[in-house]
Amino acid sequence: MMNILVLGGCGYIGTNLVNKLLENKKNYLTVLDTQWFGNYHKKNKRLKIIKDDIRNIKKYSLKKFKTIIHLANIANDPAVELSPELSWNVNVLSTKFIIEKAIKDKVKNFIFASSGSVYGLKKEKKVTEDLDLNPISIYNKTKMIAERVLLSYKDKIRIFCVRPATVCGLSPRMRFDVSVNMLTLQALKNKKINVHGGHQVRPNIHINDLVNLMCHFMRNNRIKPGIYNAGFENMSILEIAKIIKKEIPCKISISKINDIRSYRLDSSKLVKTGFKPKFSVKDAILEIKSLYKMKKLKISKNNFSVKWLKYLIKKKLNDKISL
Repeated sequence: MMNILVLGGCGYIGTNLVNKLLENKKNYLTVLDTQWFGNYHKKNKRLKIIKDDIRNIKKYSLKKFKTIIHLANIANDPAVELSPELSWNVNVLSTKFIIEKAIKDKVKNFIFASSGSVYGLKKEKKVTEDLDLNPISIYNKTKMIAERVLLSYKDKIRIFCVRPATVCGLSPRMRFDVSVNMLTLQALKNKKINVHGGHQVRPNIHINDLVNLMCHFMRNNRIKPGIYNAGFENMSILEIAKIIKKEIPCKISISKINDIRSYRLDSSKLVKTGFKPKFSVKDAILEIKSLYKMKKLKISKNNFSVKWLKYLIKKKLNDKISL
């Protein structure tokens, strides 16, 4: 039997990860999540869900958990800019409290979802884990500092810092504010994709591959802890739009912008551990298309993180957020 705590387990990635982990009958899951974006989990005898803020982690015992997977954060640049102070508290300070509590309670494994954008702009064609970090946004600065806090404890607990690319694909807690998902939805609904610039390169990873690699770390005790990039398709926004157009009849409208920042990731280190990606950007597009055609793709305000947070603030439903 393995007891696992997933912080942020009701989110876009977390919901899929928890469902995957529950496939193993020996796993018992606890999720701690504010549920700002809802809870899409089905009842399961091996799943306990706690509605709370990770900033309150000190009141919980972590002694029964073998592994903690930390996905909880204020995610993406625009959301962080709504309240930088909150973001530093949640993304960095809370992470410090969590790892210290985990060590005190003798947790063995800690998996942290960082960001592939912590590198900033790089001229190198292969952006590997040994390069210097020069994060541009506040969000990615919080991820960099959180990594450094965690790795300062690497002699006391097995820590994996995963630097994911932009995630795409389906989840019960769906997001349409990430590039592939967003552009696919535009093509389906409007028969038109709006591309701003288009030559900016973004690394991508299918949500199922991201979930699988976290399970890969948990299954293999021989894998050396540390930092791992997780992205397998470095594509320009225009390339993504053209792939979508091949699958969904639509027009591509290109507008000029000044922001031409590009990001790339090389995940050779991860591949050397025996991990192989099984899904692609095209798979994500086809999955979304299929669900839309079957009229099973539910689209709501909480599919767009920043819009939903603004809505919560306006309605004063976010009793945990101080903005």
